Amino acid sequence: MVADEGTPLSPLEQEIFSWQYDVSGFGLEGQLRLKQATVMISRCGGLGGIVAYQLAAAGIGRMLLAHAGSIRPSDLNRQLLMTRDGIGTSRMDSIVRRLQDLNPDLEVIPVAENVSPSNADRLVSQVDVVVDAAPLFEERHAMNQAAVRFNKPMVECAMYELEGHLTVLLPGQTPCLHCLYPEPPASWQRRFPVFGAVSGTLGCMAAMEVIKLISGLGKPLAGELLSFELGDPSFRRFRIRRNETCRVCGHLAETCD
Repeated sequence: MVADEGTPLSPLEQEIFSWQYDVSGFGLEGQLRLKQATVMISRCGGLGGIVAYQLAAAGIGRMLLAHAGSIRPSDLNRQLLMTRDGIGTSRMDSIVRRLQDLNPDLEVIPVAENVSPSNADRLVSQVDVVVDAAPLFEERHAMNQAAVRFNKPMVECAMYELEGHLTVLLPGQTPCLHCLYPEPPASWQRRFPVFGAVSGTLGCMAAMEVIKLISGLGKPLAGELLSFELGDPSFRRFRIRRNETCRVCGHLAETCD
């Protein structure tokens, strides 16, 4: 690849991302879109941490990351942005350090708190794309409501045991999270069975949805839910539709099927 002196990418960045330029439909234009984009991720544990790491590797320009608390021993089977020698220290400090070790050009906006109704609007309003990897539905619904208010696409991903679920929520075009889950599942708890390899698989797929949304590459999982099960590996896609009476997004005009 010949370096292009007229782009905001440094010669080193152009070389680092050169293999991506060859992906059909992506090219330099797609790389520049990634460089100019801001992505929010909540949270950056086993799932969101992989999303963040893959986006940093791909050349996202700016990330707003929301994750509270200190590193616990039980984080370390899946949260690859945390390390054993950091047990007891700030998760966010470790997240920022590990991401910028990989990509020093990445701008990180660290928010050492979890998403809530009190901060969701402030956080979501600053970004181009939201990634929901939070373990609690209270956080998920707060982000969903803010994404609808500010018309921001949200990549919705969740996993349990050997299962993963992924979709892209576009306000006014697809169901919002409240359409799909008006009430949090009664059995859902903060702690759940997880292998890092499962959350890692789903995190890589979610990162690809972000890349597609920003660059225009491919077709995002909008209006469809992708589910997989890795015990006896299988993948399925389901069509999902809006609830026209949804109290969160029902007021928005339908803009596509």
